[in-house]
Amino acid sequence: MIGGIVMILVALWIYQSAMKAKVNNVMIWVAIGAVVFFAVQLGFININLYILESMRASQGGSDYERSLASIGDRKNESGFQGFGGIMLSLYLELMPQIVGFLAVALIRVKFITKEAITVGTLFGDLKEMFQSIKKSFKTTD
Repeated sequence: MIGGIVMILVALWIYQSAMKAKVNNVMIWVAIGAVVFFAVQLGFININLYILESMRASQGGSDYERSLASIGDRKNESGFQGFGGIMLSLYLELMPQIVGFLAVALIRVKFITKEAITVGTLFGDLKEMFQSIKKSFKTTD
C-alpha cells in the first residue's frame, strides 16, 4: 500500500520534472520511472523475505518448516520485540520504497534534468509537486 502511494507520487514527480525540463517523450520517462521504482522495490522486498526466512530458520533449528500456523507463535516473534525489533520492522517496511525512490531520483537527475548529482538536485521539485497537489484540492468559486 505504501509502495503504491509512493509510486503515484514518483510518477507525478517525474512528469512535472520532465515537463519543466522540456524533454521529448514525457510519458516514456514517466513509465521508465515507474518501472524502475517497481523493480527496485520488488528486489528489496525479496531481499527482506530472505532476511525474514533466515531469521525464522535460525530460531527453529534444522527442523524448521514454513507454516502460516506458526506466524502467531511467540517463539517466532522474539526477534521483533523491543527497540531493535521496532527498528527491524521499520527497515523491512520502508527500505524498499526509500531505495526505489532514490533510484528514480538518480535517473531523474542524470537523464531528465541533466544536472550535477547533489542532495539539492536529487530532491528538487518535490516542494512544487506537493504545492500543486495542494492547489488541485482547492475549489474555485
